[in-house]
Amino acid sequence: MRSQYYGADSENGDRIDDASEDALFMVIDDLNESNNTFVVVQPDEDDPVWFASAAVLDEGGYEIVRRGSSRNEHEVTWATSINDIAHDLTIWLAARNFPGRPTRQITEFRNSA
Repeated sequence: MRSQYYGADSENGDRIDDASEDALFMVIDDLNESNNTFVVVQPDEDDPVWFASAAVLDEGGYEIVRRGSSRNEHEVTWATSINDIAHDLTIWLAARNFPGRPTRQITEFRNSA
């Protein structure tokens, strides 16, 4: 079964569909320097237009890559706090375009006093 929006796939074959911030924390926390060095988050489609990844660095910490072709995004950062990484990725994922996801509406309320 396909995810509704995106999947988080780690090198060891683990997959979490539509991962929450807590789930991203857990999958990143499970990374190690030997056989599970990275996780990739991307839409569940044949030719994804964006992805994010977190990879273990030899010297400690993580390299985070965010790439989106529709917005010409390509950002590489480094961090040591898994909590910060999961939080930042969750915010970044929320700004992605997902076909079929309801769009946000801003409604203007007027006082009728």
